Amino acid sequence: MDIPVDRIPRTLRNLRACLLCSLVKSFEQFEVDGCDNCEFVLGMRGNREMIFDCTSSNFDGMIGVTQPDESWAAKWLRIPSFKPGIYAVSVSGRLPPTIYRELKSRNIPYKSRDRAA
Repeated sequence: MDIPVDRIPRTLRNLRACLLCSLVKSFEQFEVDGCDNCEFVLGMRGNREMIFDCTSSNFDGMIGVTQPDESWAAKWLRIPSFKPGIYAVSVSGRLPPTIYRELKSRNIPYKSRDRAA
C-alpha cells in the first residue's frame, strides 16, 4: 500500500506538523485539505489562524507510514489508527488552551508530541 501522492509534501520548504497527531504537510496542504486525522476537531481547512495555532514548523525527523495499523513505528509514535502519511517524530509546541479544553470536553486525549518535554 502506497501513501497517496496528495499526502506527500512536494518540497521540504514550509513544512508544518500537526500538534495533535504530528502529520507533516505544507502550509498550503493544511490550508486546502486541513489535517487528515484531526480536521473534525481542529478545523484547519481554509483557516490560516488555526493552522498557525495547531501546527508547528519546529519538528524533528519524519517517518513515512503506509500501514499505520501494522507498523511498529506507528505504534511507537502513538498513531496506529491514523491515516497513511508522513509523520514527525517529535513536534515542538503546544496546542492553545481553548483547543485543549475542546478536546477535553469531547473526551479526546491529548499528549504533547514534543519528545524533548
